[in-house]
Amino acid sequence: MLLTKENFTDSVWNDWKFHMRNLIRTKDKLAQWVALSDQDVTAIDAVKGTYRWMVTPYYASLMSKTDDKCPIRLQAIPHTEEMNTDMGSDVDPVGDAIFIKTRRVIHKYPNRVVFLVSDTCPVYCRFCTRKYHTSNEKGTYYNTGYDASYDPDFEYIVRHEEVSDVLLTGGDPLVLNDGKLEEILSRLRSIPHVKIIRIGSRYPVFLPQRITVELCSMLDKYRPIWLSTHFNHPIEVSAEAAEACDRLLRHGIPVQNQTVLLKGVNDNLETLKALFRRLIEIRVRPYYLYHCDRVTGVSHFVTGLEQGQEIVEGLVGFETGFSVPSYVVTTKLGKIPAQRPYLFRRGNRIYVRNYNMEEDDITGYLTLNKSPR
Repeated sequence: MLLTKENFTDSVWNDWKFHMRNLIRTKDKLAQWVALSDQDVTAIDAVKGTYRWMVTPYYASLMSKTDDKCPIRLQAIPHTEEMNTDMGSDVDPVGDAIFIKTRRVIHKYPNRVVFLVSDTCPVYCRFCTRKYHTSNEKGTYYNTGYDASYDPDFEYIVRHEEVSDVLLTGGDPLVLNDGKLEEILSRLRSIPHVKIIRIGSRYPVFLPQRITVELCSMLDKYRPIWLSTHFNHPIEVSAEAAEACDRLLRHGIPVQNQTVLLKGVNDNLETLKALFRRLIEIRVRPYYLYHCDRVTGVSHFVTGLEQGQEIVEGLVGFETGFSVPSYVVTTKLGKIPAQRPYLFRRGNRIYVRNYNMEEDDITGYLTLNKSPR
């Protein structure tokens, strides 16, 4: 019989350290939770030495036992397509290497930086933008040096007084223990010009038990802190995940969500509508819908841009405004809005349309005003 959460006592299952001690890293361990297909076995063997994979028992418990097209399995279990070389792909499509200033600090936007405080995750997303972090298991893209001192990273932020917003990511910052995380937060809070601290983490999705009262109480001391998480499918919004998000919110930590549009996982209107409605129910605001980055080893997840635009068209006006995320494409130039326009100029007139008007049918458009130019 395959394992389920019911095989464990509540005290064991609710202990996040139990899950971290029992991370699934081998075919044999994974086969205790799901029936592996031939494709699964072939893919796990194929990526060995090239891309890491790892799954928490909690996340494995959300997987279909028999369907290898399960949206949870697709996100976490390797696929043979990861080894295909796509001429249109890029190992660093968002330009981290261009904008990296220290071992861990990426300064791409004027007033905010990314602080890569970890290179490890509890589950390795198969579509990760920073897939190079899990390449070759030794890191061949560039050596971020996570065992080195953090001092140069903090010194960079101190010197750059224009930096008011710091995003802790990686990897996943919550891989760090509470003490190490508090040390980082405390040092950031001692820098007068740093006003906002954000944490990017999939722990509410991959291992919500990590969001303990102790962690939330510690984060509460360093407000304002925002947490951005990453639900991609309604199955992920479990009772445990809802409780984790509620715990953060009750400690004054706003939670917002960034979804990636993924072929075979959530690339249809009904799935995303269900996801965003469920997130609103648990008071997590959908923030971004990312067009999947064309990362090397990820191309099998990439949809057409028009498909994403059509999905968003099916949300705008039909769903509550704050439940509709911004559809964006991430590039070396930054995040580029990808939604179709609802306002545009033709000649000396500005036209607007609403959600039930076709983009190319100007006959139904409202003239907003006449331009003096």
